[in-house]
Amino acid sequence: MKLYDTAGAPNPRRVRIFLAEKGIQVPTEQVDIMSKMAKTDAFTTLNPLQRVPVLELDDGTAISESVAICRYFEEMHPEPPLMGRNAVEKAQVEMWNRRAEFGVFAPVAFAFRHSHPAMSELEVPQVREWAEANRPKVLEAFRFFDQVLSDRQFLAGEMFSIADITLLCAVDFARVPKLGIPEDHANLKRWHAEVSARQSAKA
Repeated sequence: MKLYDTAGAPNPRRVRIFLAEKGIQVPTEQVDIMSKMAKTDAFTTLNPLQRVPVLELDDGTAISESVAICRYFEEMHPEPPLMGRNAVEKAQVEMWNRRAEFGVFAPVAFAFRHSHPAMSELEVPQVREWAEANRPKVLEAFRFFDQVLSDRQFLAGEMFSIADITLLCAVDFARVPKLGIPEDHANLKRWHAEVSARQSAKA
């Protein structure tokens, strides 16, 4: 088993944090996306979309997409549960994870990929207007999550879950296109400080 990883990229970090919470260690191989390692024939065979992370199993099966990789490990190692324990919890975790992905993760990625000079050869075409259009969407989502976290410790309630991992990675990566949490978002700031203090956040 091997995890194809890229240090500094937010999606692979989601998987690393998930594994750290589970106490699972997996051999990794670094993929330098800036030098186009993900566009080689060998890597394209693993993931035709040429994106990281990718989990390669011992039998050669390749699983890409962060949440799909996490789902594999959740099924193989159900404790501690990070994707819910029963039908209701699983649905709620999925709901909040999707909201974090669509509300923050995606617009942050668009703001970065369509504006940063280093991405000009990887995001073709770069549309700066699209980057700028997504910046207010991130701030709108920050307001939403600040309100949500006014009455709960974690996104899906009292249980730390993959939804918190997704939002943490998105919020941290938002600093790259200079989209930090506004000072008056006390609930979101409290949550961010707490989840950032977890040992897994260093993964």
